[in-house]
Amino acid sequence: MSQTLPGIDVMFVAGFGPISQDTASSTAFYIQTLGLPLKPMEGNADYLLTEEGRLPGVKHFAVWPLSQAATSCFGESEWPVEHPIPQGWIEYEVQDLDSATRVLSEKGYRLLVANRTEPWGQTVTRLLSPEGLLTGLTVTPWLRG
Repeated sequence: MSQTLPGIDVMFVAGFGPISQDTASSTAFYIQTLGLPLKPMEGNADYLLTEEGRLPGVKHFAVWPLSQAATSCFGESEWPVEHPIPQGWIEYEVQDLDSATRVLSEKGYRLLVANRTEPWGQTVTRLLSPEGLLTGLTVTPWLRG
């Protein structure tokens, strides 16, 4: 893949989806209207996801509740007022997260989370893109096959 910033080697899109402030409305739209094969994650009924291979061409698609995204980024269930509320999220799997995190920091991007291992085993650096997407650079071991 051609790149413009040495040190950031994006391998593939690890996952993406909307960020929801209303699980019932999201369920009605994505499952009942569009017919997407989403199901609640075990132990987290508000996080609606696809299993890998259930939605052709997609490794991971999920409707992520805003409160859970806030907890993942800030350790609090409320999104801070000083940051724009993201409408969606995308995560890019990178070859070397340490290098990618360093490059983003050196370029002046404001990192919300830097090189942190999540409880589910993914390591992530998160920031808001210029368009307001919650953007992650990740190492997701189970997607690397």
